[in-house]
Amino acid sequence: MTPLKPVYLDNAATSHPKPESVYQAVQETLRYGGTAGRGTHQQTMAADRLVFETREKLCHLFNGDDSSRFIFTPNATTAINQALFGLLKSGDRVVTTSMEHNAVVRPLRQLQSCGVDIEVVAADSKTGLVSRAALQSACLEKPTRLLLVNHCSNVTGTLQPLSGVGEWCRGHNIVFMVDGAQTAGSIPVDLRGLAVDLFAAPGHKGLLGPQGTGFLYIRDGLQINPYIFGGTGNNSRSDQQPQHLPERLESGTLNLPGLAGLHASLQYLQEVGVAIVRQRETGLTTQIIDGLKTIDNVVVYGPESPLERGNVVSFNLLSCDPGEVGFILDQQHQILVRTGLHCAPAAHQTLGTFPAGTVRVSPGYFTTDSDIDYFLAAVLTLSRQKCS
Repeated sequence: MTPLKPVYLDNAATSHPKPESVYQAVQETLRYGGTAGRGTHQQTMAADRLVFETREKLCHLFNGDDSSRFIFTPNATTAINQALFGLLKSGDRVVTTSMEHNAVVRPLRQLQSCGVDIEVVAADSKTGLVSRAALQSACLEKPTRLLLVNHCSNVTGTLQPLSGVGEWCRGHNIVFMVDGAQTAGSIPVDLRGLAVDLFAAPGHKGLLGPQGTGFLYIRDGLQINPYIFGGTGNNSRSDQQPQHLPERLESGTLNLPGLAGLHASLQYLQEVGVAIVRQRETGLTTQIIDGLKTIDNVVVYGPESPLERGNVVSFNLLSCDPGEVGFILDQQHQILVRTGLHCAPAAHQTLGTFPAGTVRVSPGYFTTDSDIDYFLAAVLTLSRQKCS
């Protein structure tokens, strides 16, 4: 039976639906006006409070040093670029993995052309896991400035174990950066407990906020130079960029409606609990993997255990182009998935799925068990039609 509305299984791209409070907060903020940091009238002061409270909620959720270390950005890509171009200079060395998103790979390639040395540690071709020993060995080959790791692959959902890595990096004077695009809001992350120095994440995925929001966390004591300069709303007498955070890295007008939505989504997550979200999404991911394994001609990529991955599952139907599979699921079954290379060609080269890619399924907190049952039935039908 065709569902009354599309079955949305593309939460790794952007979460949907959002909590109702997010939609309401965005609309209300658009209507009342006011710009954070730009004046002292009542609407501006209300905007200032909203921005401050949103920082405080992020700091509480991720156990950061203090809220001023959370820099608002339009997305995780901007946060990653700010961190990399604000930290690295010619002669520095970066160690990273073969499972990174182009949001990491492309700025690193640009920095490489400017004299930064890049070392890529290969992941396991079956699971996408990167050996901690291999990362440490690569870091010790030459003096290393930065270790940059994708917490959760947007292709396979592979979770890279972070425990102990940050402390090891601090012991060797290496900055430890984590791309949390696929884990922020979906999996509990303790930044101080993990000794993370830099953490980038979007607001529109697991945090359940609107698109156009994101943040960069910078641990206390680490200096990052701005790569965008301009008005910050304070100390307007000076023609020099402020030295203190967060203003030093937040030139220009903030996306207040977006941050209002993020404020609402953070409040929602605080009430529900990220651990509960993780439990729910792990159950859905288990349901997907177990179901796909029963279907002939289906190949599932990534770790066997759902506990070793986030809410992302990639698969292929043998003898079928993943783009065609996604098209049929959409047009004939109203099931919305992501196909292709997922802006992570290096990860697909690691898995051996380049250049066609895979079909990616990513449930969210609001996905139902019946949604997954319907999806699995559609894949079974497709397998019988295409591979019989």
